[in-house]
Amino acid sequence: MKIVLQRSKAASVTVDGAVTGAIDQGYVLLVGITQEDTQEDIAYLARKIANLRLWEDAEGKMNHSILEHGGAILSVSQFTLYGDVKKGNRPSFTGAARPEVAEPLWEALNQALREHGLQVETGIFGAMMDVALINDGPVTILLESK
Repeated sequence: MKIVLQRSKAASVTVDGAVTGAIDQGYVLLVGITQEDTQEDIAYLARKIANLRLWEDAEGKMNHSILEHGGAILSVSQFTLYGDVKKGNRPSFTGAARPEVAEPLWEALNQALREHGLQVETGIFGAMMDVALINDGPVTILLESK
């Protein structure tokens, strides 16, 4: 599993003109799932995201987690994170999990984050989405479970 985490001041997802998820400060997660991902990957990444120290303390050092600082999650499924462009100019997505595998795993990740005490808003799996965000920092972290 690959996740691009962006610390944000505000973010939203719109599908067909309707907002499906929106947060004020927090993290935007672009979530890519591969065929080999398991519940262990989900548990690892949910724990990591909840406890990452990406928010500044009084001295300006990144010492606070989202749980300590406050904020919410906007989770967006993103199979294109597994786009392979090593050969040719058109990406191959054979590394991405098929929708019937990926969607339940994405939902399980969102639920695991909620179980850590986080508010989680989402896009719509498989939809064409407009994602808007104000990146805070900018702070962008790439997380991988394997």
